[in-house]
Amino acid sequence: MPTPLPILTLEQRADALAKAGRVRRERSKMLAALEAGGLSLLDVLDRGEDTARQTRAVQQSLPGVSTVKARRHLVALGISKARRVQNLGERQRARLIELFPPRS
Repeated sequence: MPTPLPILTLEQRADALAKAGRVRRERSKMLAALEAGGLSLLDVLDRGEDTARQTRAVQQSLPGVSTVKARRHLVALGISKARRVQNLGERQRARLIELFPPRS
């Protein structure tokens, strides 16, 4: 039987909501930089921070990569579309970098 969610005080709930908003803003900035070409996929994969690690493995945020193309690559690599960067295996990471090399 699943354990029930903890009961939070109003202060704990407000802190959790503020943290969630901060993480969403950071992720949005990171993905915008990825889309604009300011960051490469390698930069995102190598980031150690939680924001990057908890981002979905492949986004449509890559320049020139459509939703359909991103899904095809995921299927070919055996990566679930729900997979997070932190849960990618070494081979999957290497293959993604091969498919989407950093631009010079």
